[in-house]
Amino acid sequence: MPSIRNFAGWSETMLLSIQDLKVAFRMGRVDGVMQRQLAVKGVSFDVPENSTVALVGESGSGKSVTAMSVLNLLPTNAEREGRILFQGRDLLQTGLRELQAIRGKDIACVFQDPMSSLNPVFNVATQICEPLMKHMGMTRRQALVRAEELLHEVGIPEPKRRLSAFPHEMSGGQQQRVMIAVALACSPKLLIADEPTTALDVTIQRQVMELMAKLKQTHKMSLLFISHDLGVVGEISDHVVVMRHGQVRENAPVERIFSDPQDAYTKALLACRPSLTENPARLMVIDDHIAGRSAAAQTRAKDPEAPVLLEVTGLQKSFWLKDGLFGKREFKAVKGVNFKLRKGYTLGVVGESGSGKTTMGLTLLRLHEPTGGQVLFEGRDLLKLSGADWQQMRRRIQVVFQNPYASLNPRFTIGQTLREPMEIHGIGKDAAERDARAVALLQRVGLDEAAMAKYPHEFSGGQRQRIAIARCLTLQPEVLVLDEAVSALDVSVQAQVLNLLRDLQDEFGLSYIFISHDLAVVKFISDEVLVMQNGDVVEQAPTEVLIRSPREAYTQRLLGAVPRGYNPGAAQPA
Repeated sequence: MPSIRNFAGWSETMLLSIQDLKVAFRMGRVDGVMQRQLAVKGVSFDVPENSTVALVGESGSGKSVTAMSVLNLLPTNAEREGRILFQGRDLLQTGLRELQAIRGKDIACVFQDPMSSLNPVFNVATQICEPLMKHMGMTRRQALVRAEELLHEVGIPEPKRRLSAFPHEMSGGQQQRVMIAVALACSPKLLIADEPTTALDVTIQRQVMELMAKLKQTHKMSLLFISHDLGVVGEISDHVVVMRHGQVRENAPVERIFSDPQDAYTKALLACRPSLTENPARLMVIDDHIAGRSAAAQTRAKDPEAPVLLEVTGLQKSFWLKDGLFGKREFKAVKGVNFKLRKGYTLGVVGESGSGKTTMGLTLLRLHEPTGGQVLFEGRDLLKLSGADWQQMRRRIQVVFQNPYASLNPRFTIGQTLREPMEIHGIGKDAAERDARAVALLQRVGLDEAAMAKYPHEFSGGQRQRIAIARCLTLQPEVLVLDEAVSALDVSVQAQVLNLLRDLQDEFGLSYIFISHDLAVVKFISDEVLVMQNGDVVEQAPTEVLIRSPREAYTQRLLGAVPRGYNPGAAQPA
């Protein structure tokens, strides 16, 4: 696979220079004194012309705050100090009108979630034409011609037809391409990309990375790339700035970051990434690596004769879509899935967005009613149960979703969140026993009793995912369906949650159906992998066999798209 890194060499001309940047947020007055939280603590680095500089770090490291400070896209309670020199002009001293002239024209941004950046009530043409008409002085007709060219340039099929489309009518990858087209409309000198590939599956992520690298060369612009994934960073960047707790921990060329990292935190970030080539019993986490602690003991060996808990045969799910004025057409989202899941084992389910993997998991749980097939749980067909029988069985199969903030009630304390399922299913003889059980489960997932009185917004993403797992465990389930449960977490928190899932499996004999687009994560946690494409199972094999020698071209393409970090052997111009 050709490299997507720039090897033309670094220009001596600095396009952007950030010098001793400090960013604080006013948090309100206490006893008449304004409280401030310092998020960025004296950050300095440069972005040369025609280069890619990556800002790397965990959530809360200050990397996005640093990047958004360039154009002052920060909340109104933010205070900035230092210097941000863009082509010699200090943007901290620039007035609002001048800054608005720079935004979108000389410096543009691409964000993580295109659906929150693209206006849902305007079509694609309107959103691309706006900066062209505002900054370039084009007429609507001229802007439409240029908009079509831009959509073609970013790889949108049938660009003229797609101009009239609205964001919700496009896939996630297409939305991100439209966002890139909007950003590139005025040929900016600097593109700030804030986690632009985090929410995408591996093949779309690969396409977007290659597109951005190609457009960077074509437009002769620089790229400030923000990510928590060193695998992605190693493939696209010339230089890496590693941040933690608002400070720069290491600042070096990409090859040195990967071959000879100097800071313990950088080494820890590299160490806690799941790998397609290694198979550790546990993943290292940041604090353990910095403290020099080992990754702990081996996990318990699996019983090859463990009983089959779940047997799925010919599972199907169709949706009926509107076709014309009165007609309907059938869309087959899941087309006959078969597998067996043993007690204490993990089945990984992988595939691109739209492959049917999530629909399969939700149909299994009857959150979508199936249109065919059989799901035997200890010999009983879940799809035929009703009333009290189904209610009793639902205790034994639980689900953990990708976004814990959306699945936790924001008006419930954590105590209420954990007590509610126990009250519904009659677990525990009284409130005191339920509270004791809830506290024990919180401690088991790494949180303390004080969490009982808090609300979901008071926790980080990783902590909320732990709470979601604890809520499932209140019902003493035997099977957990984990739908992209770690995909939104940074590498260190992801490692903690994956280790926790392994510990819980060893302790309680849980079985997992682990749905993910990240093959490296699936390799770490799964015993068997099921590969889905367009609703069909195209390959199914033990994990080691599938990773080592995939049979199908589709599986090979998925594996080939996984970011592997800096690879000197691939360091040739594309």
